Amino acid sequence: MANGRARAHGSGRAPGRTGAGRRSAGRVRFTGVLLILLALISAALCFYAFTAWLPADRDRYQDYRAAGPCPAHPAEQVAADCLSTWHFTVVNTVVKTGKGGHLYANLKDEGSWRGRVNFGDPGPLLDRLKPDDRVTATVWRRDIVVLGKDGVRQDSSDAPRDELQMNAALGLFGAFVAAQAFVFGAVRLVRPRRHGPFTWNPYGRRLLVTSAAVCFGVGLPAVWTGIPWWTVPTLTIPLVLVMAVVLYRHQPHRTAAL
Repeated sequence: MANGRARAHGSGRAPGRTGAGRRSAGRVRFTGVLLILLALISAALCFYAFTAWLPADRDRYQDYRAAGPCPAHPAEQVAADCLSTWHFTVVNTVVKTGKGGHLYANLKDEGSWRGRVNFGDPGPLLDRLKPDDRVTATVWRRDIVVLGKDGVRQDSSDAPRDELQMNAALGLFGAFVAAQAFVFGAVRLVRPRRHGPFTWNPYGRRLLVTSAAVCFGVGLPAVWTGIPWWTVPTLTIPLVLVMAVVLYRHQPHRTAAL
């Protein structure tokens, strides 16, 4: 009877060959395919950031810096790239900082025109404005880029800025997400039952957080100090690669299910 029971309990298939095991491996491979698709999307966004978004912002800023005052009777093609001066009356302002805040001034002219000018900061002018104040607006390419009153001037949110460092930082973050997603996805396709430590928890999560911290930790100071945008990838890429190796070496190399 003991031998019979032993045969009964030992007659099943090996765990790795069961239908449940095949389904589990199939789910892992499907996750790998999704990760590779995510990698392709992130790589495309990175490509767009460096080939279209960054050059467009750079050219727009250079055109703005080179623009001069509009002549008295400018031709249509000249007026688009010159700086014109307009006078408006403040209808009201909204200065609400913090999460979900709004910073803008509603303006009107002597006719029927009304418009809103958005700002990124409350000062130095926006928080001083009151209804019925007369303000001077600088317009470039049909956007109000500067608002002024009594010698105090403030750039609007539409004013071109030399902040290409953040364009580069965001583009690099897309590249890091693409590389991480591709490696994690490829490992799941090649070895679905042994893809540790290339899992979300803890290596994937720590690596993604580290990549974001390095990108913004380099990009924001680069904007504040005004160093060239190309210094961002020069500093960020080696830092992320070193941190990826350090985090990898501190992970347990074992098969995981996530």
